[in-house]
Amino acid sequence: MSFDPGMLHNNGHTAYANGTAPGIRETGVVEKLLTSYGFIQCSERQARLFFHCSQYNGNLQELKIGDDVEFEVSSDRRTGKPIAVKLLKIKPEVLPEERILGQVVSAIPVHLDGKSAPGQVPTGSVCYERNGEVFYLTYTPDDVEGNIHLDTGDKVSFYMETNKHTGAVSARNIQLVKKKQMRCQGVVCATKEAFGFIERADVVKEIFFHYSEFKGDLEALQAGDDVEFTIKDRNGKEVATDVRLLPQGTVIFEDISIEQFEGTVVKVIPKVPTKNQNDPLPGRISARIGFTDKELPFGEKDTKSKVTLLEGDHIHFNISTDRRDKLERATNIDILPDTFSFTKETREMDMLSAQRNHAVRIKKLPKGTVSFHTQSEQRFVGVVEKEVVAISKNASPTKGKEKESEEGVIAYEDCGVKLTVPYHSKDLEGGSHPQVGDKVEFSINEVKRTGQQSAVSIRVLNRNTSSAKRLHGFVATLKDNFGFIETANHDQEIFFHYSEMCGDLENLELGDTVEYTLSKGKGNKVSAEKVTKVAAVNGITEDVGATVMTGKVIRPLRSVDPSQTEYQGLIELTEEGWCQGRDGPVTFKVYGGTKGQSYPFGIMGMANKADCLQKGELVKFQLCTVAQTGQKMAYNVVPQRRAVVECVKDQFGFITYEVGESKKLFFHVKEVQDGLELQAGDEVEFSVVLNQRTGKCSACSVRRVSEGPKPVVTPRPDRLVNRLKSITLDDASAPRLVIVRQPRGPDNSKGFSVERKTRQPGVID
Repeated sequence: MSFDPGMLHNNGHTAYANGTAPGIRETGVVEKLLTSYGFIQCSERQARLFFHCSQYNGNLQELKIGDDVEFEVSSDRRTGKPIAVKLLKIKPEVLPEERILGQVVSAIPVHLDGKSAPGQVPTGSVCYERNGEVFYLTYTPDDVEGNIHLDTGDKVSFYMETNKHTGAVSARNIQLVKKKQMRCQGVVCATKEAFGFIERADVVKEIFFHYSEFKGDLEALQAGDDVEFTIKDRNGKEVATDVRLLPQGTVIFEDISIEQFEGTVVKVIPKVPTKNQNDPLPGRISARIGFTDKELPFGEKDTKSKVTLLEGDHIHFNISTDRRDKLERATNIDILPDTFSFTKETREMDMLSAQRNHAVRIKKLPKGTVSFHTQSEQRFVGVVEKEVVAISKNASPTKGKEKESEEGVIAYEDCGVKLTVPYHSKDLEGGSHPQVGDKVEFSINEVKRTGQQSAVSIRVLNRNTSSAKRLHGFVATLKDNFGFIETANHDQEIFFHYSEMCGDLENLELGDTVEYTLSKGKGNKVSAEKVTKVAAVNGITEDVGATVMTGKVIRPLRSVDPSQTEYQGLIELTEEGWCQGRDGPVTFKVYGGTKGQSYPFGIMGMANKADCLQKGELVKFQLCTVAQTGQKMAYNVVPQRRAVVECVKDQFGFITYEVGESKKLFFHVKEVQDGLELQAGDEVEFSVVLNQRTGKCSACSVRRVSEGPKPVVTPRPDRLVNRLKSITLDDASAPRLVIVRQPRGPDNSKGFSVERKTRQPGVID
C-alpha cells in the first residue's frame, strides 16, 4: 500500500498554522537528529523547526543529518510554537557531470593527536585551472575514493558540489590520477654529443637525458658521476629532467659480502659476443654456499685477476647483491694458485699480432710496458697552416663512426730546416681549436712500424690577432646564461655565452650595438667571443624613408618561433603608404612596392625591441635600406593591437587577446599608463613581451582607448517582491521584534526621554 500524507496521524498536532489555514509544503535539511526528535533548517526562509520522529514516513534508520526533506508546518498545542509534520525524504536528483582534473594543494593531516574539536572533520584543498585562472576547493576524507591518502602535489580528478543552502563549493568523489613525481637518483653511464644516459638506482633500467636538462658545469660531467633527477613523460617516453650532481659515493647499487667463497668456473665469457647476446653477465660460477649448491653469474668487470679465466679454474670471490632486484652475482673473482699446479700451464709474454696462432691466458701488463710509437721529449713551436675540417658522412647522431676529420697542418723549424707535420683534433689540449695563423706548442709522435709522424699534445700559445676581424652586430636575444647577436646585415644570428662578454652584463639590453670576433668551438660551430658593447658606428645606420605602410606579419622572428630555420621575420604589405603633409596625411603608392609584396625585418626593425610579434598580427612600418647590402627591410615596426579587458583583479588582469595556445593575455596593473584603473569591458592598446625564462607572454604599456559600458544595477526579482508583500505581522511564522533591555546612556540613565502616550495597536514604545 502506498503512503498517503493525508492519512498520517498528527499525535496532537494540527496541520494548520494557528489553526486557520491548510499547511503549505516546504523543503529543508535535517540539521540535528536524536533518538526521538530532531530539527530542520528551512531552505526557503530563515527558520529552524522541531519535528518528532513519528512524523517521518519511512525507515528512520535511513534518515541522516544533511538529508533533504519535505514537510508541512503546524503548531504545537501546548506551546504554540511552529513545528514540522508529515515529513517525506526527497531523493537527490542525479545529473551527469564532467570530472575535473586538478592537483592537491594541501593534504589532509595524518596525525591529529586528538587535538581536533569534537565533530570537526579535518579538511584538505585541491585546485584546478580554467581559462588561465586557478580555483581552490576543500575536501574531507569521505570525499576520497579508494581509501587512499593523498599527498601535496598529487594529480587528481573530482566532481564539484555546491551546498545549496550555504553556497559553499567543495570537491567530491576524488580519484588519484598520478602520484607526485619524487626525485630519483642514479649514475651517468654514457655521454654523447648532446645527450646521455643514467642508470637508475630505483629500478634496473637506464633513462635518457638531454644536456639542456643538466644544471651545472657540463664540461665537468662524465660517466660514473652520481646524479639526481626528475622523471617526466615526453612523446610517450620517460626522460630525466632537472639533472643535478650529487657527492661521489651517494648512489649505491649493490651490497658486497665481507666473506669470501671458493668455487669453480663452469662457463666463461665469450671472446666474441654473438649478435643475439643481451646478457651482461654471461659467465657462470658453481660454488657451495652454506649447505646448498649455487650457480652465480658474473661479467667482465667482476674479474679481479689479470689472468684469463678458463672452464674448470679454481677461484675465490665475493657475492654482490643488487639492492634494486636482489640479484646475486660473483664479483672480485681471483684465480687460486692451485689451478696452475693442477693444469701444469706455463706463462708467456709478447705483443699481440695478426697471426694464425692465438694467445690464451692473457695477462695484463702495466700501462706503457708495450708501446707501438715513440713521443719526443722536446717541445716544438710552430704556426697553423691548415685547420682541421670535420667531414660528416652520416647525419644520424646515433650511429657509430659517423664522422671523420681531415687532418690539419702545422709549420715549424728544426735546426734551421722548415718542416710541416699533420695533426688531428683528438690531439688538442684545452678544448680550443686553433685557427690559421695561430702560434702553437706541440710534441712529435712517431709510429715505430711505419715511421709516420704527427703532432700531439697541441696547446695554443697566441691567437692570430691580425686575422681576427672585429665585427659589429646587435643584441637580439638574452637568456639565462647566453644570448644571440644579429649581424650587421640583419640576416642571421650568432650565439654568444655570457662568459665572453667584456663589461657590465647588467647594462646589456636588446638592440644594443656590440663588437665581437667569430670563433669555432666544439663541433666547428661558429660563435661570438670577446663581445664588447659599443656606441652606434657610422655605416651601420640605415636610410629610413618617411612613408608609413600597413602590413601583416606572415613569419615572426626565430626568437618567437624557435622551430623555424630562418632568423628574419617577414611582413606582407596590405595597404598603400601614407605620410604626413601640411594639410594632413597624404596617401600614395610606394615606388617599387605593390600590395602583397613582403619585406624582412630583424630585432633592429622593431620600434619596441622587447615586443613579441606573433604571426598574423597587423603592423605599421617604414622601409629602410641597409648600408652594406642595399637590401630594403621593414623598420620602426609597430603592432596595431586593440582588445577588450575581460577582468581585473587585485594587482593584475586579463585581456581577450589570443597569444599561442592561450586566448587570454595577462597584464599587471603597473603596466597601465597614466595610472588609470581599468574596468572589465574597456578597450585598450598594448604591447606583448615574451618572458625568456618561462616562455609565456604578457602585456605591457597598456593604454586605455575607450571605456566600456557601466554595469547596470539589476532590479530585485519579482519572487522576492511578492514575498515581501505577502508578509504580515499577524503571521505566526513572521519575524518579530523583541526588546531585550531598554537603552541607557553613559551615566546609566535612560538613553531616550519620551513622553508616555496611549499605546496603540502595532506601535512599539
